Amino acid sequence: MTSSENNKRIAKNTLMLYVRQILTMLVSLYTVRVVLDVLGVEDYGIYSVVGGIVSFFSFLSGTMASATQRFFSFALGQNDFGKLKRTFTVNWVVYGAIALIALIFLETLGLWFVNDTLQIPSERFGAAKLVFHFSVLTFIVTILRTPFMAIIIAHEDMQIYAYVSILEVTLKLLVVFLLVYLPWDKLEIYGVLVFLVSTITSLTYILISFRRYKECQLRAFYWDKLLFKEIIGFTGWTLFGQISTVFRSHGITILLNQFFSPVVVAAKAISTNITSQINVFSNNFNVGLYPPIIKYYAADNKEDMFALVFNGSKITFFLMWVFALPLFLEMEAILTIWLKEPPPFSVLFTRLALIEVLINSISLPLTTAARAPGRMRLYELTLGMLQISIFILALIALRFDAPAYSVFVIAILVNILMFAVRLFVLRGLIQLRINQFISQVGLPIVYVGLLSAIPSYLIHFHLPTGFVYLVLSVVISVLLSSCCMYFIGFDREIRNKLKKIVASRVASFF
Repeated sequence: MTSSENNKRIAKNTLMLYVRQILTMLVSLYTVRVVLDVLGVEDYGIYSVVGGIVSFFSFLSGTMASATQRFFSFALGQNDFGKLKRTFTVNWVVYGAIALIALIFLETLGLWFVNDTLQIPSERFGAAKLVFHFSVLTFIVTILRTPFMAIIIAHEDMQIYAYVSILEVTLKLLVVFLLVYLPWDKLEIYGVLVFLVSTITSLTYILISFRRYKECQLRAFYWDKLLFKEIIGFTGWTLFGQISTVFRSHGITILLNQFFSPVVVAAKAISTNITSQINVFSNNFNVGLYPPIIKYYAADNKEDMFALVFNGSKITFFLMWVFALPLFLEMEAILTIWLKEPPPFSVLFTRLALIEVLINSISLPLTTAARAPGRMRLYELTLGMLQISIFILALIALRFDAPAYSVFVIAILVNILMFAVRLFVLRGLIQLRINQFISQVGLPIVYVGLLSAIPSYLIHFHLPTGFVYLVLSVVISVLLSSCCMYFIGFDREIRNKLKKIVASRVASFF
């Protein structure tokens, strides 16, 4: 596939994932509102912290997904079908082992942690334990489906990924309707329904993969000891990086549970939910970038790889900025409309969390490029220690009676440092040209950010309150940021490609 054809495919995949995510975000935001209203702030906080114990171990599926995608994409880049079959067999065995280990670990030490450590009101303890058990089952099902999702992504069949994701959010929408009318304990039944949604979605991914891809089969066993060692070596250091990231994220949720009330935990959960929805736009875009970046590296085509990484970093930020700017300006009004009575601190927490994910978004293509050579030790060790430092610094700050929002401020400062460190590590790992990255990515992002944020803020500040003016403020900020991106953020080549894509889409309707 030529570079031009690959760019067209990336653009097509991105558009499909973007449309899918708009629908997903709308449904997810609505479901959070209903779930919060039905469960109540206290039960919602309990679900967040209990489910967070299981989510803490989600690095297992995330790490193996990265390894699977990397090795599948590498084999596809080398046109090695035999290696594809061996990669599937090796990963299938590893995933099964991880699922079994995770089940034993969570139902022993994890259950002990819930019983003896978490601050849960005594009258809700039975419901919390049931939610924990079903969260464990949901997690096990997620582990088993992950290699099949990775295969679909490696083949760049994003339409399948998008359609199954739409099925998943549709089922989640059905869950919130059932939650309102079912007569049982709302917290308990919510945990059961979430498990059923995950099971149906996972079976769909698995059945499609077995039907569509020849390397997905159980008739023959293609074991490769050297490939197994290579995957384990790659995964080991990626595992450390995932542990540090998830430890920091959910560890801070547990810290807030220990130092503050469940209401503060609920506010943190609201901020996490909103930023995760915005973050998925950039993550989905990078899902489309992952296979071609790895394939370019496997084919020793570094110029196209760097072009893709640079443009990807810039576009990733822009995809988030167009939503983050109006959200940041109108956060209080939007949360009030969405949740009616948002928990205290949720506005401040969400604004600070938006800043952090915007900083981190620029690094997503860089992380993919770092995985291409398969040498993860220095990269994951350095950045993983910085992630862990966020938790340590937050613990110290809270022990000295710092306010709850201080954990977000610490995370922002450390993420800025991580971004600089990441650039220097990649300079040695893949010969990344830092000056070129700053000129082609950093400066356009700064220009677009300032030239769209300042006038948007001034307009927001001078507009009266009210729903009509809220909509007007959001529309103006989106238009300003979009214009700045098009005329300042993108070079002439990308602008011409965007014109052709839009023109072809418009022509298809006539």
